[in-house]
This record gives sequence, C-alpha cells and structure tokens, in this order.
Amino acid sequence: MTTKAPRGVRLVITLAGRRNAGKSSLINAITGQDIAIVSDHPGTTTDPVAKHYELLPLGPVTFYDTAGLDDEGELGELRIKATRKVLWRSDVAVVVISEEGITDYEKKIIADIQELEIPFIIVFNKSDLKEPAAADIAYCAENNLRHLVTSAKTGLDVDAVKETIIDIAPPEMKREPVLAGDLINEGDWVVCVVPIDLAAPKGRLILPQVQVLREILDCDAIGITVKDREIDEALANLQRKPALVITDSQVVMSVAGDVPDDIPLTTFSTLFARYKGDLEKLVEGAKAIDSLEDGDTVLMGEACSHHSVADDIGRVKIPRWLTQYTGKDLNFEFYSGHDFPENLERFKLTIHCGACMINRTEMLRRIKECNRRGVPVTNYGVAISKLQGVLDRVLKPFKLD
Repeated sequence: MTTKAPRGVRLVITLAGRRNAGKSSLINAITGQDIAIVSDHPGTTTDPVAKHYELLPLGPVTFYDTAGLDDEGELGELRIKATRKVLWRSDVAVVVISEEGITDYEKKIIADIQELEIPFIIVFNKSDLKEPAAADIAYCAENNLRHLVTSAKTGLDVDAVKETIIDIAPPEMKREPVLAGDLINEGDWVVCVVPIDLAAPKGRLILPQVQVLREILDCDAIGITVKDREIDEALANLQRKPALVITDSQVVMSVAGDVPDDIPLTTFSTLFARYKGDLEKLVEGAKAIDSLEDGDTVLMGEACSHHSVADDIGRVKIPRWLTQYTGKDLNFEFYSGHDFPENLERFKLTIHCGACMINRTEMLRRIKECNRRGVPVTNYGVAISKLQGVLDRVLKPFKLD
C-alpha cells in the first residue's frame, strides 16, 4: 500500500517564466534533489514536471516545473498551453525572472496569475550572474508585488523562497481540512455504507471512503463499514444509535429508507462537496435540474480518467436518472482529468464528480468559472440526492442557512 499523500490533497506550487530562467535549477535547490533536468540550452523542460515534496508546516506539496512562456513554434504553443493548464490548478505560483529582467512575457503571466487570484511571488534568479535592474525592482514596488533576489546556483536566499511560499499559501491549506470530524465526537459510532458493484475498484475502497474512515479513527470514534444490504442488521446489533450514517450516493434512497429519521444521514460525496468545494453553491446549482428543457446540454465533469463500466455512475447512472427525473431529451458531454471546456456558456448545467483526485483550488476555480459564465454547477452526490428526493435529509447534518 502506498504511503504517499493523495494527489488531491497536495498543495500545488508552479514555477513559471521564460526559457532558461532557471526554473529547474530553483526547484532542485528548493527540494535539495536533482529532480529536474538542468541545462544552459533554452527549452530543456518541454512538459510540466511534477515533484512531490514535504514542505512543513504545509505538509505534502507538488512542485511543477513548466515549459518556458517564450517557447516558439507550433509545438511551443502547445507547451505554453500545458503550462497555463497547470497554473489553472495551482495554489501558489513562483514567477522566475532570469538575468534579462522583467519583459512583456513576465508581465503577461503576472496579469494571468492575478486574474486567477493565485497568490504568487517574483523570484529574480541568477543573481550570481547579474543583479536585478533598478527599474525591475521599482516595477515590483510600484505594483505591490512581493519579490526576492536569489541564486539557485549559489543557494542565496533559497530558504527565503520556501518561507515565502509558506507565508502566502491560501489560509485553508494551513488549516487541518475536515470531512466529517466536526459532525462526530470521541467514542461515537459511525456507520459507513459501501456498496460493492461493478464500478468498485478491485481489492480496495475508493479514496473518499478511505479518507472518511481515517478521519473517523483520528477523531477516536468507532467506524463500522457495511454493504447496503447489511445496514438493517448493523443498526439492529448496535448497542446505541450511531451518531452518523454515511452512505455512497448511489444507494442513498434505499439507505435513507432503512435508517430511522432520528439518525443523521449524509453521503461521502456531500462531505467532499464542502471539503473540496463550496457546498452551498453546489446545492444552489442543483436547483437548475428543475428548469432543464429538451435539447439542453449537461456537462459531466470527471476529475480522473478511468475505464467506463456498464453501470458507471457519471456516464450511465446519473444521465439515466436525470432523464427519468426531468422527462426531457437531454444531451450529455463528458470531460475527464484536468480537461475542462473553455466555452462553458453552451451548457445548461455542470455536474461534477466529488473531486477526490484534484485539489480544492482547482475545484473552487471550476465552480467559480461556471458561476462567472452563468452556468449552474453541482456535484454527483448532491445531484443524486436531489434526483432521489432525499436532499433535505442528506444536508441536515450541516445546518446550512
């Protein structure tokens, strides 16, 4: 079993700049490892390179070394596009400046980062070759841009770069994230309902289930895991009522019928809706289901690529349930991994997965972008609970306004 932190809980730190600015050298200096290829030849890094690292007190992070923003030609344009995709899901950005100083390339990427509202620092690298120009320092001061002067080669102020990254990281990344920990207390019994069907991974549980079970243990509560067919027997044999029942969304309607109303009930996906996103906005987005019309197109967003099976939740079940619920002739488009369409306006609704494989920043940015374009957005679990008529009950433990 892997001991690595899941990709979706890692803070993403992206180094961006022109070719030969020393991005690879700086990552090597920060991590103390030769993980990025270094060369005096411009354009050595062609595709984003990920490096996992433990940056305390933030914890597990991923550094991305990206292609130069001044790359040329048709292939260069593709590399620049890949760099911008990485920035889209970044929590922190480091704009690396070479001895050539701040040019229009750097000003453009700074503007893009500011538009994305990503906290960032400017690092004047290669100070061993040339000190930053007074005009560039003045530009940073005039625009209130945080900046450092370093040398990856000599190690000058590399520690200061790490300290600044920690300082500017989003506040939520410095807090211990909560899935269900605020809903239970020490000694509580928590029942987790985990159906085993064709979509269940062979020999293991899916990540949301694993993370919730771990948090139950961290809270010194008692976790009981059963399949949906065993929920009646489990409840009957408990010496006292569980503090919470958490079920897979696919069986939420049957589980809601089996669990007495006085026992709090929610779903793994609803927990992830607030852990990785904005639960209130995703609940609001689900209301758009009632206004869908014939011919409308629904975007189905999947954060991971996987082989679709006969009863795939995102590609088969939800489209079927949505069609049955609305009685409308709907179109569905599917986007997997880090791909997300640019022309969102043509969709009437976005239904996103639980986002266990992407970080919170990327999920929040997707929610924000959908809202900015006037496209309602919800997630699998919230949508399923609405379609099954149990959304109010599933939301009750969270005491939303």
